[in-house]
This record gives sequence, C-alpha cells and structure tokens, in this order.
Amino acid sequence: MERKWWHDKVAYQIYPKSFLDANGDGIGDLRGIISRLDYLKELGVDIVWISPIYKSPFVDQGYDIADYQQIDPIFGTMAEFDELLAEAHKRDMYIVMDLVINHCSDKHEWFRKALQDPEGEYGDYFYFRKGKDGQPPSNYRSYFGGSTWEKVEGTDYYYLHMFAKEQPDLNWENPRVLDELYSMINWWLDKGLDGFRIDAIINIKKDLDFKSFPADGPDGLAGCWRMVESVDGVGEMLEDLKRHTFAKYDAFTVGEVFNMKPEELREFIGEDGHFSTMFDFSAHKLTYGEHGWYDSKPVQFEDFRAVTVRAQLESQEMGFLANIIENHDEPRGVCTYLPEELQNETGAKLLGTVSVLLRGIPFIFQGQEIGMQNCRMASIDEYDDISTKNE
Repeated sequence: MERKWWHDKVAYQIYPKSFLDANGDGIGDLRGIISRLDYLKELGVDIVWISPIYKSPFVDQGYDIADYQQIDPIFGTMAEFDELLAEAHKRDMYIVMDLVINHCSDKHEWFRKALQDPEGEYGDYFYFRKGKDGQPPSNYRSYFGGSTWEKVEGTDYYYLHMFAKEQPDLNWENPRVLDELYSMINWWLDKGLDGFRIDAIINIKKDLDFKSFPADGPDGLAGCWRMVESVDGVGEMLEDLKRHTFAKYDAFTVGEVFNMKPEELREFIGEDGHFSTMFDFSAHKLTYGEHGWYDSKPVQFEDFRAVTVRAQLESQEMGFLANIIENHDEPRGVCTYLPEELQNETGAKLLGTVSVLLRGIPFIFQGQEIGMQNCRMASIDEYDDISTKNE
C-alpha cells in the first residue's frame, strides 16, 4: 500500500465526561483534556479520538446531536476546542472527533421544522411514512429495543429512528441533506481537525420500501439490521462522502462498521478505500448472547485468540484494521477476554501486548493503559446509559 501519515500511529479514545474534570462540576471537560496532553504524549499516543462534545440533550450520551457546529457548554467553549487543537498540533499529535451523521437529535432545528410539516422541505430531511391499518409502516426493531417507528402526534405519520426515538434518521437520499452534512464536515476540517471516527455509518442506506421481515422475537418485530443487510449501494454513498470531504484534506477516518458483507472488506479499507481503517469487532462479537449482551456466556480465551488471528489474516493483504480491546460501548477487556485467574496486572499486560503488537492501529480506551477493570454498581438505577437500561 501507499504509505500514509497514520500508518504507524497509536490512537487513544477519550470519553470526555469521565476523563478529567478541570472546573469541579463533576463532569470532564476540554480544559481537563488540554491539561493531560503531555501525559498522553509521554504514553506514546499520536491520535486522540474525542467522543461527542457537540451540543446535545444527552439522551444517548452525546450521540444525539442538536447542533453539529457548537460545543456543549458542559464541556467548555469553541475557543477551548481551538486551543486543544493548537496544543495537540504543537506536540505533533492529531485530534479526531466523532462524526454522527446517520441520525441527529430530535431537538435539532431540522427535525423541529420537520415535525411542523412532515410533507414539507424539512420533512424530507428524515423518513416520514404513513402507518398501515393503524400500525407502524413496518415491523423493525431498533438497536435500542422497541419499534423503529415513532408516531407523530395528531397525524397518520411515523418517523424512522434506528436507535432511540430521540434520534431520527437522516435521509441520505436527499441532496440537500448531503449538502448540509458535507458543508459541516468541511467546516471542521477547515478548522484543522485531523479526521473522524464515523459512527454507525453502515445504516445510512435504507430500503425505501421499508418491507417487513419475519419476526425474530416474541414482540413480533425483526431487527432493523435485517433491512441494512438486505440492501446494496452503501459503498456509492460512502465514496460520495469521501470525495466531497475527507479526500480533499487527507483526513484520517476510522469507520464503526457492523453488517458489512465480507467480500466488501477491500472496498472499505483497501488501497483508496472508503475509510483509512475500521474497527475490528470480531472479538466483541463473542460477547453477544441469545437476546443481547446481558445473557451472553463468558468469552473463552481460545476463541478470542482464534478470531483475532483470523481477522489479521483476512485484512493483511488489503489494508489496516483498528485494533481495540475495549471502548465506550464495551466493558473492560481484562474482565471480558481473560479467565478469572488472569484478571490481574499480568493479564492486563498480556492484553496490552497483543493490542499494540498486532498489525494495524492500536486504539486504547482511557484507563486501559493502567489495566482498569469494570465497576460493578449495586443497582440498575445507578447506570446512566440507554443501552444498559434497555438490555
């Protein structure tokens, strides 16, 4: 492959709410991140990925964005973000932000206008469909549980949300939506941002007929991922996105991609692929249970080793993977992939060694470098996470 600037880099994910609180309000912030850049540099980090810091109601911890071009006040100001960018670049480090463009928040101005007139200009920014015989347009179950269709009060219309009902899906078939999104992405890249971690991006391609599928659960619904897997053409959308944005800046991109067809791996991360790299979720998939992650069986270390080796062999002829042990969506790797007798300092070092010596880009989640383990709460009421509560 052609040598790229990011091929020999190490990345570190910051979940800003819990990284470092600089002003004593109990919430991590940009000032806290700035104060630890020297620590990250000494650790050997090159690329810092910051989970969403945009203006948000935080129904899904910032993955419901109400304004793509504002920093939420709980994290600080745009001036502080600019300072973070400048201070990182001074240290030859790179800043990557989350890019959440399959959906936005129901508090976004576009959606507020759409609700006023589902048949109008902004209605076409989303997927509004009339129900059938008093029922939703199809039987899709959202990733967070329950129907993907939410009724608009006082009308026959429902809108599509593949995640929470507060996260309406954006209509990628509408050129005006693409113009808005591409302009926003380029605005950040013009600022000097070095790239993006791209959230849930495989979901942007929809079957516009929204055909129902045979139920796969007692609720009579079918996982919305079945629709995602049934359609072709997401590659054309991703190439259009890349051409109008990332490619013009030589930006680093890492895709969060599930439901990809195996034969498409080269298209996604090969020479001139859709993304610079994408996460290897093969180990994470071992944590799935019959109904979700809450009823999964313990991961066997031999299985972890086998899927990791297989992913490496599949990718090494065509591109680089982003190798992860844990992230903001997953429990700590020491508690997930190691038998109980190895859930200690030695085991943590073993996992760390695997992570950084695999071919690809190691992505370290905050705290992983000191071998952090899961924090067990006494009650579900102590958790502030929509997926945990739904499971």
